[in-house]
Amino acid sequence: MNSCSTVMLLRGSRWNSCRKLFIAGIAGIRRWWCKKYSDQNPLCLKLSQVLAAGAKLTRVCGYIKESLTVIETDNPQHQCYQRLLTSASYGFWEWNPRDDSVLLSGAFWAEIGYLVDPEGQRFSVEDVAPFFHEGDWCALLKSLAELLERGENYQSQVRSFDSCGQQRWLYLDGSVARNTDNELVFVSGIALDHTKRHELEQQLQLSEERHQRILTASNDGIWEWSRESVGYHFSDKCWQQLGYDDPDSLLSSERNRLELWQSSMHEEDLEYFKGALEAHLKNNKPYDIEFRIKHRQGHWVWIRARGQADFDADGQPYRMSGTNMDITHIKEAEEKVLLAKEEAEKANQAKSEFLSSMSHELRTPLNAILGYAQLFGMDTNLSDSQQQSVREIRKAGSHLLQLISDVLDLSKVESGQMSISVEPVLAKRIVEECLALMQPLAEAKQIRINLDVGALPGVYVNADAVRLKQALLNLLSNALKYNREGGHVDVKFSQPTAGMLRLEVCDSGLGIPLGRQAEVFEPFNRLGAEGSSTEGSGVGLVITKRLVEMMGGDLSFVSREGEGSRFWIQLPQVADWSAMEREVPVQEVIGQGSLQVSGERRILYVEDNPSNTRLMEQVFRRFSNLHLETANEAFFGLYKARTSSPDLIILDINLPGMDGYEALSVLQRDPLTQAIPVIALSANAMPDDIAKGEKAGFAEYLTKPLDVERLMATFNRLLVEG
Repeated sequence: MNSCSTVMLLRGSRWNSCRKLFIAGIAGIRRWWCKKYSDQNPLCLKLSQVLAAGAKLTRVCGYIKESLTVIETDNPQHQCYQRLLTSASYGFWEWNPRDDSVLLSGAFWAEIGYLVDPEGQRFSVEDVAPFFHEGDWCALLKSLAELLERGENYQSQVRSFDSCGQQRWLYLDGSVARNTDNELVFVSGIALDHTKRHELEQQLQLSEERHQRILTASNDGIWEWSRESVGYHFSDKCWQQLGYDDPDSLLSSERNRLELWQSSMHEEDLEYFKGALEAHLKNNKPYDIEFRIKHRQGHWVWIRARGQADFDADGQPYRMSGTNMDITHIKEAEEKVLLAKEEAEKANQAKSEFLSSMSHELRTPLNAILGYAQLFGMDTNLSDSQQQSVREIRKAGSHLLQLISDVLDLSKVESGQMSISVEPVLAKRIVEECLALMQPLAEAKQIRINLDVGALPGVYVNADAVRLKQALLNLLSNALKYNREGGHVDVKFSQPTAGMLRLEVCDSGLGIPLGRQAEVFEPFNRLGAEGSSTEGSGVGLVITKRLVEMMGGDLSFVSREGEGSRFWIQLPQVADWSAMEREVPVQEVIGQGSLQVSGERRILYVEDNPSNTRLMEQVFRRFSNLHLETANEAFFGLYKARTSSPDLIILDINLPGMDGYEALSVLQRDPLTQAIPVIALSANAMPDDIAKGEKAGFAEYLTKPLDVERLMATFNRLLVEG
């Protein structure tokens, strides 16, 4: 026997409600429904149904009695129902198809903005329709119509509007009650507010769509491994990177996907791949590697794989995800860049070798020209006219030597081989040294040089002292060369901005035409001075500008045609230089070579060029206590060094049969000669050549053309100290 009970109120002719309960009892539905009226007491209806064999209903019986204590009963089930009715988490609804009405009950409806009695309120379907979105309401009615014919359950998600017009998403879940004739009696269920859930679902969907767009645009493949599935999953894009449009055909062999992937990898990269993967899974090291894998058409594809594993509480990996990026085009571009770099380095090396060779070939004849000019200048028997001719020879030779040096400097700056050693430098000292060197030229043109350091005599700047002097000498040389006779050059210190020192060189020369000022820093452009008597190479300002920029400074200028030019160098200032160096007095220009060596000294000169040998013989004729022996090749020179034990050896570098470095090595290892100081005298005058010579162990590395005064100074240092 099945039974159901409910509490209801009979009100006048509302026996129709009681009839519904009878139908519910017949259908075997167990529900509890309470509709309270203020002027009547609740009644308790107890129904029982008797089923005969074959589950055919034979009768329904029961009783109705007044009950004033049902709602206040201690029955746990009734209390639970009461709590459910007053809960704001969900609401109750019931549709009666016979009168096409809807019963809404529970505090939920008022909570979401509907004016509904929490204990239950019945509405007509037409009254409920405005609560819902038009499209969803039509779909809801269609679903309910289908329930009239068939169906036991109903689920739907619809948009509704509260009394303020705000849209909400409601989830409706209901069950169907039918009578013995399979006619639908009513549909009842619950309603949940899914607005926040729907918003989260929408955000999740948008996020997934965005990620999918990103992955599609990036053309990356996705792969994943999980401990539960004990295998790897590769997205279609991973296989498409290898040329497989239909990955299923590739996987039809049912081989392990990872093994299948590894079987296509380059053998040189396979162990690297395995090691990186193991290191990440065991030690959580970053997994970001590049490897080669074979394409379906036989060529190699470069893949960049990145991934991250998740680890459990025991530190064991249980999942790993990552991406595969096809970087073949990047690798091809890198290879092209490397090839271009190699070609550029080869071209630069060829240029350096050419410049070195050119320097050597030009310095060799200059050695004779300037060397003999120096000797003639020492000859007191020459007339004034002859001395003037000698000076012109030395002037032209010195200009050619400076031109060679400028070209080499420009080449080093452009190739990045110019070394800079920045340190605190006292600006005033560098300027004074430069002015001392430029004073003879200024006096020759009757140009007055003025120095105004103002209130900045002790200012230090961050600079390379040698390169700063080179830059200032170039500016001063230009200011004197392109000035008027009897003009002036002003050197000023100023601070245009905090932390910067400006060194200005102003002249009273002809100035630079406005139309040609943009060409000032172009190599080998002398701005129309090529046809004048003023010497120059056209690269000095280019070198100066780049040197200043390498020291972190700036070189600028202003010029007015017919009035003069103002060039300035700006360098970072050192605020407080704690180790203030004492000022070293500016050295005076060394006069004509004065030998301080006393006593008889024998010098061995190893040189294969007869012109250079004759020049050296002429130099030694000026000093009666110096005796010169010569050898035209290294082997003969080594023999003379062992047999005659000279006091000093002058050694050329480019010798036939054995070069100067090999000869020096033999001299250093031989007990008979290892104590003899050896000087290098070579036309290999590149900085690398000089550094190499000093490293090899030469006592001094002199360059051609021969500077007699420097040679005498070297003799004084090595022979007097010896």
